[in-house]
Amino acid sequence: MELLRARAIEKVYADRPVLRGVDLSIGSGERVGLVGVNGCGKSTLLKILGGAVAPDHGDVLAKGTIALLDQDPVLPGETVGDAADDAVRWHAELLTAWEEALTSGDQRLADTLQQQLDERGWDVSHTVDAMLSRVGAPPRDARVDRLSGGERRRVALARALLGAPDLLLLDEPTNHLDADTVEWLQTWLAGQRGAVVIVTHDRYLLEAVATRIIEVEDGVCVSYDGSYADYLIERAERRSNLERADDQRLSMIAREAEWASRSPAARSVKQKARLERLAALQSARGFKKDPGFALDLRTGLKHGGTVLEGHGITKAFGGRTLMNNVDFGLVAGDRIGILGPNGIGKTTLLRLIMGQDQPDKGALVRGARVRASVLDQERTGLDLDQTVFEAAGGGNDQVKVGDGFVHVASFLGRFLFTREFFTRPVRALSGGERARLLLAKLLLQGSNLLLLDEPTNDLDLQTMRVLEEALLAYDGVAIIVTHDRAFLDRVCTGVLAFEGEGKVVRYASRLQYLSAQSARAEAARAEAAKARPDAKVEPKADAKAIQPAAVAAPKPSAPRRKLSFKEQKEFDETPARIDKLEAEQAELTARLANPATWRDASVDSTGLSRRLSALPVEIDALWARWTELGERA
Repeated sequence: MELLRARAIEKVYADRPVLRGVDLSIGSGERVGLVGVNGCGKSTLLKILGGAVAPDHGDVLAKGTIALLDQDPVLPGETVGDAADDAVRWHAELLTAWEEALTSGDQRLADTLQQQLDERGWDVSHTVDAMLSRVGAPPRDARVDRLSGGERRRVALARALLGAPDLLLLDEPTNHLDADTVEWLQTWLAGQRGAVVIVTHDRYLLEAVATRIIEVEDGVCVSYDGSYADYLIERAERRSNLERADDQRLSMIAREAEWASRSPAARSVKQKARLERLAALQSARGFKKDPGFALDLRTGLKHGGTVLEGHGITKAFGGRTLMNNVDFGLVAGDRIGILGPNGIGKTTLLRLIMGQDQPDKGALVRGARVRASVLDQERTGLDLDQTVFEAAGGGNDQVKVGDGFVHVASFLGRFLFTREFFTRPVRALSGGERARLLLAKLLLQGSNLLLLDEPTNDLDLQTMRVLEEALLAYDGVAIIVTHDRAFLDRVCTGVLAFEGEGKVVRYASRLQYLSAQSARAEAARAEAAKARPDAKVEPKADAKAIQPAAVAAPKPSAPRRKLSFKEQKEFDETPARIDKLEAEQAELTARLANPATWRDASVDSTGLSRRLSALPVEIDALWARWTELGERA
């Protein structure tokens, strides 16, 4: 069933056409990845589809409910709890409608509504709290007007998911999420019953979730069936064919133009038709090649020793130890990813390295001639009131690149900023365009120590590939905090993992870290399994001893019924059943975290995802039953 259809959508900002005739449709249950270069109109299109922005021309026809996660969300209410509860008003309305149907005697409607309540749950309060916790949102009583940009986005993501819409529109949902939460979101979206349209730079997420890719290209939409990997292949073939056809068109124009210049216009029908065909060829929209640019961050500085060392670094914050006696040494060519959940100390480590904060104990030692530059999450290296030209040149007409000077206009052109951008204020740029401008400034700084805090946020896939290539060739040290798993796997030569309680461990790769995590979890499960058969139920306190003197003691309860033979057998076998389900849960988590699983057509990835979602409920039920039987054993 078709949920949404957009027809002839056009949108112009100032004098710049963004969308020039978009046609697309979204079917029930579809999971669509929306891609394109920065500034092509992806976010604008999502807002139009979600009803947040009106098109200049065209219309959108939608069936069912739609939820939109914007990059700059507005939250209702005064607190996080207010905003979250507002997202499940649909449940209160459904419950009220069911009660009214019962009261009015409309049994058919009551049965229909009751079925919906059975499917979605009669009490969603625990679901709201669980969702807020899962996305790392602040406490329920936190004031909305005091939230940071990242906290606001996480609350907005929880609202979008809680809304249980027929169509979910997500604009960069992984920004400000840690890697574990991104993997959870990936599994959640893969098992989502409703339709999803997602704009994201996370290639693993796209590959795992999307069943169709729609590219916004030159103001229109081009659809590709299949996964992200399928899209890359089909797009290359399509553009190769288009380029070949455009070359033929240009050759024909040259031939016809030559004929027209040496043959006087005659009145014959044949000559007139030929001239009209030439005019049509000339007016046809030509093939637009992919804009490309290169980024070379190499400094050329000779540096044979250690660039950065940490000796016994200890740092506590808010009564919690973030780092405890941490040692590390980084040499030229090291590209180190920093792993760990939000709030565990990753950004604090960057602040320590930059000298913006000091360790409680220990020391950070930089090598001689080390120059550091930082690209932070807030993109603070830009003055929003400056024009793009001023921001790039620092007030000068020329900038030094390598051993020579180039004009700022030429330099900006290398980063795909055309002349129409030069007088535009920085605050008018999209998030991706600001990131590209900051990358240009990084090139000018010539640093041999790069600190990159979520560098891929708001970047399009093309710019991410350019940044990856630049870092792979980089001759200094790069320290990278990012949730982008594909970026980490391709770029980093090692990782520093924050494992809690101040422990920071270096691993050769993210996959080695995940393997170590899995081994520790398996060991913990084995230890717990050994302890379960011997577990003793704590004796209950004497009821009489805690009764107030003025209150009579309750009557003694009936003697507990002993376990039957069948119940005793169930009690004895339950720990093994729990172990089996937990092992299945670990195996499914590992399989679904591997992009190859989603590319294999023979594997029912969606079914695996649904099974993974159901396992915690089964495990909790077994635990509850085992505890109940244990109290009577």
